[in-house]
Amino acid sequence: MRLGILGSTRGTDMLAIIAAIQQKRLSASIEIVVSNKADAVILERAKTHGLPTKFVNPQGLTRESYDNEISDLLRRNKVELIVLIGYMRILSAAFVADWRNKIINVHPSLLPAFAGGMDQDVHQAVLDAGIKETGCTVHYVTEEVDAGPILVQKRCDVLPDDSIESLRTRVQALEGEALIEAIRSFPAQ
Repeated sequence: MRLGILGSTRGTDMLAIIAAIQQKRLSASIEIVVSNKADAVILERAKTHGLPTKFVNPQGLTRESYDNEISDLLRRNKVELIVLIGYMRILSAAFVADWRNKIINVHPSLLPAFAGGMDQDVHQAVLDAGIKETGCTVHYVTEEVDAGPILVQKRCDVLPDDSIESLRTRVQALEGEALIEAIRSFPAQ
């Protein structure tokens, strides 16, 4: 499976995918890592592992124009599956339609709970809600944010003394494995 990764943040979940590929637990290759942020840590981490990277500057472009550039780049790299890892942009409807059922995202909650939130805000909302269990969800990306069909969910307890950071650490540990499981479930192209 030829993967293209879109990310804007640290890319911690990408490291789990890289490790699974190196350990031969995942039959895949990362063809390109693309970011909308020039200083995104995910780009540095990808370079450290010898992966091709590309910063695509969104400044001055409409969402559609930007997504067209990304789509062209992914096609040139013969990407079969797009993995969103901390990608802080909403994809255009045309991009989603063009890559239907070939884009997955990991969300740090058990969707549909806390849909639409990002990162620390989700973990704070989980703590504020006083729920006993949370986790992560890997889902197909559709035009509606965090509403696509669910592929994999992994669960963990919310502990009485959890902070945002402790909860985030436990959930993030599940995200990599959930992504690997979801990628494995895709048929070879």
